[in-house]
Amino acid sequence: MDSTKILFAEDDVNLGKVLTTYLTSKGYEVSHATNGEIAYEMFCTNTFDICLIDVMMPLKDGFTLAQEIRKLDKKIPIIFLTAKNLQEDIIKGLSIGGDDYITKPFTIEVLLARIQALLRRARPQEEGNDIIELGSILFDKKRQTLTIQGEEKHISTRETQLLGMLVDSKNDILERGYALKKIWGDDSFYNARNMDVYITRLRKYFKSEPRIQIINIHGTGFKFVM
Repeated sequence: MDSTKILFAEDDVNLGKVLTTYLTSKGYEVSHATNGEIAYEMFCTNTFDICLIDVMMPLKDGFTLAQEIRKLDKKIPIIFLTAKNLQEDIIKGLSIGGDDYITKPFTIEVLLARIQALLRRARPQEEGNDIIELGSILFDKKRQTLTIQGEEKHISTRETQLLGMLVDSKNDILERGYALKKIWGDDSFYNARNMDVYITRLRKYFKSEPRIQIINIHGTGFKFVM
């Protein structure tokens, strides 16, 4: 089983080292960023299971980072870490998409318990989503198949990844640059052309299902509408 991957954004180098060492010893794979801009770049180019975000950081604060992450991923659990315990800050953190809020100082054991609790809540939904009904078409992520009018069709890994991201952002915009970095590793012109080819292929698969459209959003990305 793959390790749970944590994006950890914290500008306090000493605290960052302590928590990274502890969480790694518990079997987690931790990517530590010392400011919000580095954390955002890490998020765009890697896959994570949960985010730990310090609120007060240079270059990009934790609230801004969380808002940008939420535009790209509606589901990933986010825990805020902060020295602030003002009620308005807690309300703001939760209202912009945070799932939990821990004020400093805290014990490592409490943080670990909060991480485990959020992951338990998130994972049952993921496990139940291997097969997704898209109108009359069944999409099996694990087996990388589409069942169209009773006929099972195998699709490529890239097609599966791209369709999965489109479905996860259903009726919302999937940003082109984000998808390119997640699937291809960078947003070069060559990779962008490749992605357009895959979008064309996905549209062909859904020709038999008029309730579904993959729409180009000029200069931004794509929207999976159903």
